[in-house]
Amino acid sequence: MEKCRIIGLTGQSGAGKSTVAGFLEQNGFKIINADLLVRKIYNIGSPCLKTIAAVFGEDIITENGTPDRKLLAKRAFSSKENTALLSSIVHPFVTAELFAEIKKAAENGATTVVYDAPQLFESNADVICDKIISVTAEKSVRLERICWRDNISKENAIMRMNAQLDEEFFRENSDYIIENNSDISSLNIQLEGLIKQLNR
Repeated sequence: MEKCRIIGLTGQSGAGKSTVAGFLEQNGFKIINADLLVRKIYNIGSPCLKTIAAVFGEDIITENGTPDRKLLAKRAFSSKENTALLSSIVHPFVTAELFAEIKKAAENGATTVVYDAPQLFESNADVICDKIISVTAEKSVRLERICWRDNISKENAIMRMNAQLDEEFFRENSDYIIENNSDISSLNIQLEGLIKQLNR
């Protein structure tokens, strides 16, 4: 793992982190997606899923054994305390998967991996990163994007936003900030500059 540079990619919900990850992947960067790691540990009957159900209610597991993500999100994002509680359960499982993926990437010749993680800081994964990129956007822009993307009410979207770290935290704890308030061409200009810096 010492031979593989780790770049953390994070940001507030609705800021456009996934778009940034896609751009980096198109430009040759190996992406490890935290959400995909979570899906792996949410396997039917997994220890992680059983623990979550014990804490947040057995009804978050559907009849076919998979998690009811909307119900879990509603409960987990109802307060910062509940968000932190879910994180404390999930993150150790995700971290184990992350290390396995980094090792695999290094063995396959990758010299740099980008860890795409909405809760990079909350999971303490920032401590293993050589550089951190955070994507930000104005609150009104993020609210609109979240409602459209997840098909949820403004009330639920605001609840989710309020459970997250504020923009100032990302700015103070990141090496690069990408502001995504405008159109895709404006974003691409920033990303082209970012890639030049990462490839130095």
